[in-house]
Amino acid sequence: MHRSHLKIGYRNILTDKWYSIMNIGGLALGMAATLLIGIWVYDELSYNQKFENHETIAQVMQTQAFSGEVKTSVNQPMQLAPVLRTVYKDHFSHVVTSSFINNELLTVGENGKTKISRLGNFMEPGIAHMLSLQMLKGSRDALQDPTSMLLSETTARALFGNKNPMGQNVQIGTAMEAQVAGVYKDLPQNSDFADLTFIAPWQLLKTTANFENRVGWGNNWFQTYVQLSDGANIDEVSTLIKNVKYDNIKNEGDSGEAHTRPVIHLHPMKKWHLYSRFENGINTGGAIGRVWMFGIIGVFILLLACINFMNLSTAKSVKRAKEVGILKTIGSLKNQLISQFLGESFLVTSMSFVISLILVLIGLPFFNNLTDKTMAIPYANPLFWVSCLFFVLCTGCIAGSYPAFYLSSFRPVKVLKGTFNGGQGASNLRRILVVFQFTISVVLIIGTVTIYRQIQHVKERPIGYDKNQLLYVPINGPEVRDRFETIRNELLLSNDIKEVAASDVLVTGTFITNSGFDWKGKDPAMSEEFSTLRSTHGFGDMIDWEIKDGRDFSRDFKSDSLAFIINETAAKYMGLENPVGEMVKWGTMGSFKVVGVAKDMVTRSPYEQVKPTIFTLHYGGFLNFINIKIGKGNNTKEALAHIEKVFNKYDPKSLFTYNFLDDEYARNFIDEERMGKLATFFALLAICISCLGILGLSVFVAEQRTKEIGVRKVLGASVLSLWKLLSRDFVVLVFISCCIAIPVGYYYMNVWIQDYNYRTELNWWIFVAAAIGTLALTLLTVSFQSIKVAINNPVESLKTE
Repeated sequence: MHRSHLKIGYRNILTDKWYSIMNIGGLALGMAATLLIGIWVYDELSYNQKFENHETIAQVMQTQAFSGEVKTSVNQPMQLAPVLRTVYKDHFSHVVTSSFINNELLTVGENGKTKISRLGNFMEPGIAHMLSLQMLKGSRDALQDPTSMLLSETTARALFGNKNPMGQNVQIGTAMEAQVAGVYKDLPQNSDFADLTFIAPWQLLKTTANFENRVGWGNNWFQTYVQLSDGANIDEVSTLIKNVKYDNIKNEGDSGEAHTRPVIHLHPMKKWHLYSRFENGINTGGAIGRVWMFGIIGVFILLLACINFMNLSTAKSVKRAKEVGILKTIGSLKNQLISQFLGESFLVTSMSFVISLILVLIGLPFFNNLTDKTMAIPYANPLFWVSCLFFVLCTGCIAGSYPAFYLSSFRPVKVLKGTFNGGQGASNLRRILVVFQFTISVVLIIGTVTIYRQIQHVKERPIGYDKNQLLYVPINGPEVRDRFETIRNELLLSNDIKEVAASDVLVTGTFITNSGFDWKGKDPAMSEEFSTLRSTHGFGDMIDWEIKDGRDFSRDFKSDSLAFIINETAAKYMGLENPVGEMVKWGTMGSFKVVGVAKDMVTRSPYEQVKPTIFTLHYGGFLNFINIKIGKGNNTKEALAHIEKVFNKYDPKSLFTYNFLDDEYARNFIDEERMGKLATFFALLAICISCLGILGLSVFVAEQRTKEIGVRKVLGASVLSLWKLLSRDFVVLVFISCCIAIPVGYYYMNVWIQDYNYRTELNWWIFVAAAIGTLALTLLTVSFQSIKVAINNPVESLKTE
C-alpha cells in the first residue's frame, strides 16, 4: 500500500511540473533558510561548551554604586585571586589572575628575524588545566615556570614554521622574554578564548611592570577566572565571597573605593556570551535576545513555506476530486486516503530537504561571511541527522496535514455527479493563510528598515571631534615613549602631517575610569566615577575639539602639568556652574586646576550617553599610542611612508603597525550592521516565498476562471478590466495584511529601540513605504499571470465547450 502511495505521489509530481516546481522549490527555500538559522542558533547556544569544564568555570565580577547608578564589570584587583585561592580554597579547583587580551609583538631569531603581532594574555598557571588545553607539545604545567610560555598551534607555525619551537626564546614586546615550553591546539572559534593565541606567565608581567609596589585593592586593572570544586554551588559561593573586596578595601583605608560598596559575584561560563548585559547590577540578558529573534524568524519562514504547500494543495483539490471520489467508491477508507496524501507530503518534503541541503552547502560560505563565523554542516554528528529526520517529519506534517484531511473529506456522490466545488471553507482558509504570510513579511520589512535607520542615526550622531585622516601607532616600549618629543618633531618635518600627540587611550575608547576625586561642594556620600584620558600637548588641536569655556592646554603655562580640562557632562555631574578656575583633588596625585570645559564628545560607545570625562596632560609611562593627524587633502601614501621611516629609525626592534581612527570607530557598528544584513536577507527571503505562493495561487485561479475570462472577452471586456478582476482579491488580502502588520511592527520595533539610549524615531513613512512596496510587489507578481491569461485568444478557452 505504501509503495502504491509513493508511486501515485511520484506520478502526480511528474504530471503537473509547474505545480511541483512551485511546491518543492518554495518548501526547499524555506527549509534552507531554517537550516541556516538552526546552524547559527546551535553555534550561539554551544558557545564555550567545547571546554570540558565549562559547567564549573566562572568569571569573577563586581558591582559598584556610582552616584546612585549600579555598574557591573569584569575588572578586578590583582590581590583578589590570592585571597580566593587561600581563604576559600575548599570552594575552588583553580583561581587565575589574567591581564586583558592584548596585541603583543612576538619576536624570535637573531636580530629579530621573525616578528609577528598576536593577541594573547598573561595568565596564572591554572588556566591550562581550567581550559583543558589540548597540548600538542609540552605540558599544561609549563606555566609554573615564570620564564616559560605556551603558544597556539597557529602562532607556533607562524613564528617557527616546521622547526620545533620547544625551548626557543620569544621576545614579548620590547621588555620581556620567555621560553616556549608548550604548544596547544587552537581554541574553538565559538568561544570567548578564540583569540588566545599565546599564554605568557602572569608572574613575568607582574615583575616587569612592578605591580607589587604600584597597585592596590582599588586598582581594577585585571580579570579573575575560577573553576569551582566538585559539588560547589555557584550561588552559594557567590554569597560567601561577595564582601571580600569591600572588607579588604576598608582594611587598606581606601575610603573612595569603599564608597562604591563593591560586591563580588561569579558569572558562569555558560552565560558569558548570551547573558552578558547587566543593568543596575541585575543580569538582563544580552545576545540571547538576538538568538530568540532569529530563531522565531526561522520558524516563521518555515511556516510561510508550509503555507504555500497547503494553499497550492487545496487550490489543486478540484483536479484531484474525481481521484478521491473513485478511490472512496471502490472502498478506500478515509484513514487510507489521509495516509496517502501525508505520504505525498513527506515525499515532497524529503525532496525539498535534499535540495535545501544543497542550497545550504552552497550558501554557507556567504552566510559565514555575513555572520563572521566559521560554521559547517556537522555531517559526522548523529544528532544532526536525527534532528534533520525530525525536521522533515514535522515539516511534512505541518505542510500536509490540512490538505490530507481536506482532500480525504470529499463526498464521492457530489464529486462523481459533477456538483462538487472547492468549498467556501477551503477558500477562506487560503485567504487567512495569505494574510498571515504577508503580515509576517511586512513586519520583517518594517524591522529591517528600522534596524538600518537606527544604525544610520547613530552613525550620523555628532561626535564632537574630527576623526578623519587621524591614525594611531601603538607604543611598544620605552624606546618610543622616552623619545616622544624627538619623534614628534621629526614626524612634523613632513608637510603632509599636521599634528602629533600621544595618549594613554584612544579618543574613541576612553575605557579607563578613575575615582578618588574631591572638589568644593561635593557631597561627602557621593561615589564618583570619571572616564579619564591622559595626553601630551597638541591633543586638542589634533582632534579639533571645541572648548566651550576657558582654554586648551598650552606649552606657555608650565602649571598645566597640574591642570584638568573637563567635558560638559562632567561639569554638570560635579554640580559646577562656573568650573574654570576650580580646584579638584585627585587622591594622592595632588590638586588640579580646571582650565577649560570641552564640548561633549562621543569617546565610548556611540549608543550610550556621554560619560563625565577628565582630560589631563601626561608625559611618561602611561602613554600607549602616538596619534598622528594627516592634513586634509595631503598625500596620505607619502605621509605613511615618512611615518614608517621615523618609527623604524627609533624603534627598529618593533613591527610597525598603524590603524585609522575612523576604522576603529566603525567597529562600534559591526554587531548591529551584521544583524541588519541578516534581517534583510531573511526579510527578502520571506517576501520571495510569499510571492512565490501568491504566484502559484494566481496560476490556479486563472486556470479555474479560464472559460469565464473567455466569455468576458467575447462580450467586450478589456485586458485592463480582466487584470483588475484577477488581481483585486489578492490586493485586498495584502492590504489587510498591511493593516495588521503596521501596528504589530510598530509595537515590537518600539520595544526593540528602547534598548538604546540614543535612538531613532519610528516615522510614519517607514510603515507606509513597507505597505506600498509590498502591494506593488504583489501586483507585479499577480500581473505576470493575470495579463498572460487576459491576452489569450478566447477561442482557445471556449472551443472545448
